[in-house]
Amino acid sequence: MLRVVVLGAAAGGGVPQWNCGCEVCRAARGEHPELKSTQASVAISADGEHWFLINASPDLRQQSIATPQLHPAKGRLRHSPIAGVILTNGEVDAVAGLLSMREGSPFAIYAHPKVLAVLKANSIFNVLSAEKVRRVAIGIEILPFAVPGKAAWYLEGKEHPGGQQGDGDTLGLRIRDKAAGKHFYFIAACADVTDALKSRLAGASLVFFDGTVWRDDELITQGLGSKTGQAMGHIAMAGKSGAIESLADLDIDRKMFLHINNSNPALLASSAERKMLERAGWQIPADGMEIVL
Repeated sequence: MLRVVVLGAAAGGGVPQWNCGCEVCRAARGEHPELKSTQASVAISADGEHWFLINASPDLRQQSIATPQLHPAKGRLRHSPIAGVILTNGEVDAVAGLLSMREGSPFAIYAHPKVLAVLKANSIFNVLSAEKVRRVAIGIEILPFAVPGKAAWYLEGKEHPGGQQGDGDTLGLRIRDKAAGKHFYFIAACADVTDALKSRLAGASLVFFDGTVWRDDELITQGLGSKTGQAMGHIAMAGKSGAIESLADLDIDRKMFLHINNSNPALLASSAERKMLERAGWQIPADGMEIVL
């Protein structure tokens, strides 16, 4: 049995973002507290005892406190059921939470060599003792695959510690319970839906997919930023080449957006964008939602 807990579904900054006064963030602080969401991460387990995180968001401490499945075992002074962290990229949203895991409990980090090189090049991650942070065998099979994307924003214009050539800065994951044969896909960042990606996702029972922006230029049109979604390595939900249209007719049982930016109007349950998303068979998960495959 494969268990999935959504720890957070928001993009960088969460909802509400500390310095943002957009419509969604104002609503989350006021009359619609249900809009509050921490930054994107999920926890997975095949046995209910050993858990793997997909990305370690800056909100990891808050998420672990709010998630009973991640609490220390009863009667143990120092313990964590977190056996490993799987990184899909080297963005701050995905790696900053590792610094909240520096208190000595053993776990493993799984990532593309390019992302591991980024961690190695940054001395602050030396707080994770090499003796404690090691590989742990468990009954979950992780199949990483490259998807269209870009290097972390803080590497723009700089030499990449993992080399400039080749894919690997942005990964999608297929997570499979080897005993039950169940699997799902996790793609928190994706700049384009290729034919190869469509072929991979066709017929899947569950897909978590990049839902950062509703339209490519929304940060610009709302006066919240100067970059398009594409410039940040994210495909839009809507539009002719957006995720909703690109992934339609693939016979996916459950489709969930995550890594949703606070600028995205689809976060508002009463919005036309949310209704369009739901008519297309998509969901926006709440923090703490558990799914059993």
